[in-house]
Amino acid sequence: MKIFNFKLVIFIISIILGVVLAIPSLLQTDYGKKVNLGLDLQGGLHMLLGVNTHEAVNSKMRSIATAIKHFSDEEEILIDGLTIEEENINFSLLDKDDIAKIDKMLSEISGLEINKDSIDYKINLTNEEIIKTKDYSVAQAVETIRNRLDQFGLSEPTVLRQGETDIVVELPGIKTAEEEKSARDLISKPANLELMAVDEERMDQVYQMTSSQAAAYGNLILEDINDSNRKYLVKEIPILDGSQIVDAQVAFSQTNQPIISFTLNSSGARIFGDFTGKSVGKRLAIVLDGKVYSAPNINERIGGGSGQISGGFTVAEAGNVAIALRSGALLASVTLLEKRSVGPSLGADSIKASLVALVSGTALIFLFMLVYYRRAGMIANIALIANVFIILAVMALFGATLTLPGMAGIILTMGMAIDSNVIINERIREVLRTGASVQKAIEDGYSNALRAIIDSNITSLLVAIVLYAYGTGAIKGFAVTISIGILTSMLTAIVGTHGIYQALLPKIAKDKNNKKWFGVA
Repeated sequence: MKIFNFKLVIFIISIILGVVLAIPSLLQTDYGKKVNLGLDLQGGLHMLLGVNTHEAVNSKMRSIATAIKHFSDEEEILIDGLTIEEENINFSLLDKDDIAKIDKMLSEISGLEINKDSIDYKINLTNEEIIKTKDYSVAQAVETIRNRLDQFGLSEPTVLRQGETDIVVELPGIKTAEEEKSARDLISKPANLELMAVDEERMDQVYQMTSSQAAAYGNLILEDINDSNRKYLVKEIPILDGSQIVDAQVAFSQTNQPIISFTLNSSGARIFGDFTGKSVGKRLAIVLDGKVYSAPNINERIGGGSGQISGGFTVAEAGNVAIALRSGALLASVTLLEKRSVGPSLGADSIKASLVALVSGTALIFLFMLVYYRRAGMIANIALIANVFIILAVMALFGATLTLPGMAGIILTMGMAIDSNVIINERIREVLRTGASVQKAIEDGYSNALRAIIDSNITSLLVAIVLYAYGTGAIKGFAVTISIGILTSMLTAIVGTHGIYQALLPKIAKDKNNKKWFGVA
């Protein structure tokens, strides 16, 4: 008697792999890939953030002003009064012969509205560019926050845009106040690094100046990170900003204090080298999020495109700042609009309730199949158990997150999986009633049921794909489990049970008891 066939072999291999890959998730072992639990199952932190998009416009104007300054220095063009006032960049040329060069450079920057009166320039962004900049700042904030949380080591954080300016952040597994504070600081930190020249001529007047008086000279008054009473007068237009950073790591100073070592790209390294070469004897302020961390003297030209930030960091703070610098600065700051903590006990209650639903639903399905279809029902139940293990295995393999709607999707998938077996068994029973042999009944039953099963599952799969494409976090979790369940149910119902019937065919034919095998009256 030939017991094994290729369908049965595929089914057995699938079961073995399913069990092996699902065990780490079921037993929560220390080894192997596991299914990640969502916020509603293991507890965590839910936040609604608002992006201050108007700051992105200011940031872009500062970036354009920096580009103009660097271009004028590189081309030896003399400009006067380069300032930013009310989202406008103003400056004047000292030589009319340089107008063509500046005009060509500005024409290569899209979205500018340029008003020119001889050698006087007033530049702002077009309305379309302002809208585009604000929209991009929200999209950039989503990607930046997601990158930071990934580097921070949080498992499966959810970062989604909501509306025009809001972002939803869900952090499963956040349980302590310290973890919450670290995550919030990492998310909200703009990480806007700027290297700014200190105005040495007027520095001694900084304590007598107001912000408006400093602005008249094209300067800013900034505080020291460690001493708010200590102030610096720096040029408003930065020499470099964080967009030129390619890497940032935690290091230690000679006194064993945590510092941040950063590396610039080739363009930033060239600008940094040129500036330090021309500014020997002066000071360069290292500014992070509007605070001066240090303002060392420039003793010689600094090449290599690297620098350090020191400011009394702890190791954890330095690590978070380094992550923020590596992942990029936020173009606009974010404001916490809503915070909601989900306790782990609530998640445990959800898991318990879902397991009760899963076990009770499975028991009723098992009972019905055994009573109505006898041994064919037992075969269907075996396929159903295999289906659950394979779903968990696939989710663990791809690091999917299981949410409460996802668990509902697994329970629903079990009903859909048993439905395929019901269709197959009914088609087999129909053929048996015509007096055909068991072998013909099985083959015709699967052949007749195949089209209905494939059609129904494909339509369900298409709906699940649409849910995943347009749904939010919880809906996506439901769509993922449904999609995996549909594919695995087709494997277990069409391939698995058919392989079992082919292996048992000689025994079924020998028994000649259709009622015992298929429940036929």
